[in-house]
Amino acid sequence: CTFALVIAGAMVASNDAALSVPDWPLSWGHLVPTLEGGIRYEFAHRVAAMLVGLMTVGLAVWMQVKQPLQSEPRPSGRGSSHPTRLAWAAVAVVLAQAALGGIAVRFVIPAWATIAHASLGQLFFAIMVAICVLLYAPVDGTWAAPTLLCTVALFAQTILGAGVRYGVVAGVVHIAGAVLATAVVMWAALGILMRQMDNPRLRRAAMLLLSITFSQVFLGISALMARIVYASAPQPMPIMVLFTVAHVAVGSLALGASVALAMLAPPDAFRVEGGMVTA
Repeated sequence: CTFALVIAGAMVASNDAALSVPDWPLSWGHLVPTLEGGIRYEFAHRVAAMLVGLMTVGLAVWMQVKQPLQSEPRPSGRGSSHPTRLAWAAVAVVLAQAALGGIAVRFVIPAWATIAHASLGQLFFAIMVAICVLLYAPVDGTWAAPTLLCTVALFAQTILGAGVRYGVVAGVVHIAGAVLATAVVMWAALGILMRQMDNPRLRRAAMLLLSITFSQVFLGISALMARIVYASAPQPMPIMVLFTVAHVAVGSLALGASVALAMLAPPDAFRVEGGMVTA
């Protein structure tokens, strides 16, 4: 549902529908407005956000009952963090994101609010991935430096992408960030593959991150070309919307895959055995 919310938000921005509903929390003074034009995308985004917010609160309460904070964390081979803390952190983030969304509407989309709103959406998705990893895989709370840097680079790239969408950051900055982030992903994922090929869990996670990242690069190039081709179009063209939304969505998947790999990889995952370096 969180991934669907990311797509819904991307549909609003890509269809230039951010101000289709000028009031908040109501929509044109009604609970359900007339669904026409850009209002459809904006209202669908609001409904999805409300549902995800309610589900997040329900998740936090359920986990508090099943795994209270004062209890021991879930047993694992290398110890684990408490997933309930992350669930309550997710509640805080989704509430902050809703507040920023309201500020963006009531104050005619200040740039800092819209970028922060989009960035918190990516952070929220990353937290959801982290909760899943904590619940279903034994992990350690310590991250190795390469995977940590990879996650930070991808998150920073999502912030730059939001800045480009709202006209605050130049496209060339986002492109340069993409080159740097891709290089960091390759450093971290290939480092895992060269040293942990016999570990199926790490091997699959690293290959997944590489696959998603290369797909993201292709979608970014496609979205850029579509914008160039249809730069003079009076409204967003379907092919441009398709590539832009896919670029945002797959960017979230890349960030989530990086978080998963960082949590699954032990701190010694990049250690070279016997002092030999793999070229």
